[in-house]
Amino acid sequence: MAKRIIVKVPDPILTKKCRVVEKFDEKLWTLLDDMKETVRDADGAGLAAPQVAVLWRVCVVDTEDGYFELVNPVLKYHSGEQIGMEGCLSVPNKCGKVARPMKINVTAQDRYGNVQKYRVKGFTARAFLHEMDHLDGIVYTSKAIEISNEEK
Repeated sequence: MAKRIIVKVPDPILTKKCRVVEKFDEKLWTLLDDMKETVRDADGAGLAAPQVAVLWRVCVVDTEDGYFELVNPVLKYHSGEQIGMEGCLSVPNKCGKVARPMKINVTAQDRYGNVQKYRVKGFTARAFLHEMDHLDGIVYTSKAIEISNEEK
């Protein structure tokens, strides 16, 4: 495993739509392992492949509900609403209020290509959706109701 450099705004790679993963091989496994090390080292709740300059539909989420690897994730269902603060490893020293669904169902493949189904809520749902937005070239600041400088 190796820690990767996190791409920051305004790098144009963060606005690009990612490609579907078709090969579930050692290259993907290395990316996933590196992303896990990178997000944990940065004390983040998630990381998407474009944030480490890879345009694949891959993200990881690391919350109190566990560690998740999502390859080619698709939102299948959502309900409720929550408004909460979000930050992003690619947008340092900023945070913003974003409205997201409270509960979601997501289907994704794991590192071996097996289909997995996830039902998550609250902060973990927020993290899933934040990272999945990155796969479509969306940074949370474009959805934020309000943006502020983070106190460090």
